[in-house]
Amino acid sequence: MRADRQEQELKFTRRALLMGAGGGLAFLGLGARLYTLQVLEAERYALLSDDNQFNFRLLPPSRGRVLDRFGVAIADNRDSYRVLLVPEQAGNVDAALDQLARYMPISERERARVQRTVQSGRRFNAITVKDDLDWQTFATVNLHAPDLRGITPDIGEVRAYPYGPSYAHVLGYVQSPNQDDIDNDDPDAERLLRHPGFRVGKTGVEVARESDLRGAAGALKEEVDHRGRVIRQLPEQSTDPVQGRDVVMTLDTDIQRFAAERLGAESAAAVVIDVQTGELIALVSTPSFDPNLFVGGISSANYSALRENDHNPLYNKSIQGTYPPGSTFKSIVAAAGLEHGLIDPSETVRCTGSVRLGDREFNCWRRNGHGVVDMRQAIKTSCDIYFYELAERLGIDRLEEMGRRFGIGQQFDLGIAGVARGIMPSPQWKRARRNEGWSTGDTYNTGIGQGFTLASPLQLAVLTARIASGREVVPTLFRNAMTPPASHMGLSEEGMALVRDGMRAVVEEPGGTASYLRGIGIDGVEMAGKTGTAQVYSISREEREAGVREQEDLPWRLRDHGLFGCYAPADNPKYAVVVVVEHGGGSSAATSRARDILHRVVSRDPSSRAGVFADLAPADERVL
Repeated sequence: MRADRQEQELKFTRRALLMGAGGGLAFLGLGARLYTLQVLEAERYALLSDDNQFNFRLLPPSRGRVLDRFGVAIADNRDSYRVLLVPEQAGNVDAALDQLARYMPISERERARVQRTVQSGRRFNAITVKDDLDWQTFATVNLHAPDLRGITPDIGEVRAYPYGPSYAHVLGYVQSPNQDDIDNDDPDAERLLRHPGFRVGKTGVEVARESDLRGAAGALKEEVDHRGRVIRQLPEQSTDPVQGRDVVMTLDTDIQRFAAERLGAESAAAVVIDVQTGELIALVSTPSFDPNLFVGGISSANYSALRENDHNPLYNKSIQGTYPPGSTFKSIVAAAGLEHGLIDPSETVRCTGSVRLGDREFNCWRRNGHGVVDMRQAIKTSCDIYFYELAERLGIDRLEEMGRRFGIGQQFDLGIAGVARGIMPSPQWKRARRNEGWSTGDTYNTGIGQGFTLASPLQLAVLTARIASGREVVPTLFRNAMTPPASHMGLSEEGMALVRDGMRAVVEEPGGTASYLRGIGIDGVEMAGKTGTAQVYSISREEREAGVREQEDLPWRLRDHGLFGCYAPADNPKYAVVVVVEHGGGSSAATSRARDILHRVVSRDPSSRAGVFADLAPADERVL
């Protein structure tokens, strides 16, 4: 018995020692781990703890405004109530949207967009579910926000274009950045570009001046609990965003809107320019579109309607469209003839209505002819036969040189994309483009602004301004542009005065091609101008015999373009206006519109000797 008892006590002692040793080792291990955590790695875990406790929320900057010449905001920002979703916090995105749909409507299109964004982006980036909510809906979502996992109501800013279509082509619009925008931008800007509701310029001034308008982001430090809910904000440890810089343009909102209204639904363009400084007062293209539709994402149906419209509302005709200048080019031909001494202004040419060149007949727009005309009469009545003769004397080289001096074929840098160069043709150009030699018939066509010559409404406005001022006026679109004063063109002032007098007679004297306008309609102020009809389609003999005789008998797309360039006051030019109406059927589609716009801008300028508006005289319009 005693031996058994001793043996049991020995076993117990061994077990106790083993358990004690095991416990001691475990205690030592625990102590070592605690020492590691609390001493050796204390700083690392303190930083991790701080990251869990504090968040830095990106604060996007307010986008800079775009102002007109008088400080009127033509692109601004406004508050927008919106709802954001963070996929990482929401977990099941469909379930989160279903829960949110109890308090606000969510369309299938919006659901699909959110799901696409979730799959293509990072799950910790917030996604805009819907913006521009009304206050009632926003308040309801706020009330239930604690129960909506991953859903955050937010107040952001959205771009606003208060004058809508009037400025659409010039200003362009902003949209959410796509992957190409992110890849092509500064890598440091990626977080800002992925911020929900942030927009970047896509077209027009918005993209051209993006670096000025964007500003710089700030950061707000917030203390959060373990669920990510904000406990308090720490503004003293935050940085404020820097608002984007305002951009000031040369445009006048009153003139811009009036010109757009005057062009109406026509496929047309209007340009108003200060003939002394080159500042653009209006730059209009119609029909237009509402840029506000693009900010939040335009629907497929609306975008398709714009794309399929045969009047091209998305196309900025004022700077991108190019057209044969027609008879507006004849003023340049006259100036070239006088400058090179190839014709005396009193020399006459007999116009019988047509002239034969080889086996081809070139007609005057007046089929019965103008009779005997000198230069002044030729400009006033727009006699084609006179300018065929003068163009042949000059030759294409001199015509090309003078055309370029007046801005045809020159691409002006306005600071926005899409400015057309146009075409001032030459024998070299024709050989390179068509592999054909130049002919005298080509020279004839160039002399009346037809053939291969193409100019944008902007270039025609510069042409008109250079005739009016005698200076190499360069168009500008921004008020802070450092443009030196326009230098003198180096042309004979006597010769330019003769051209201007002929243009004054176009409007102010009986028999002028725009005399039916009866002037500008302001006492003591005369205007000068030059009509133009750019032929699009030639009615054949067979069609005439079948009854197709007038422009109105043709389909819209085959009708001639109508052009008119004018300036006032005629004796002391201040402003020039050019209007081009696509397929308008002739110059009369443009003349009264241009006159009305010129009346508006001159009557607003006391230095033009008109401080009040005068009633516009009715016009007995006809086609040149």
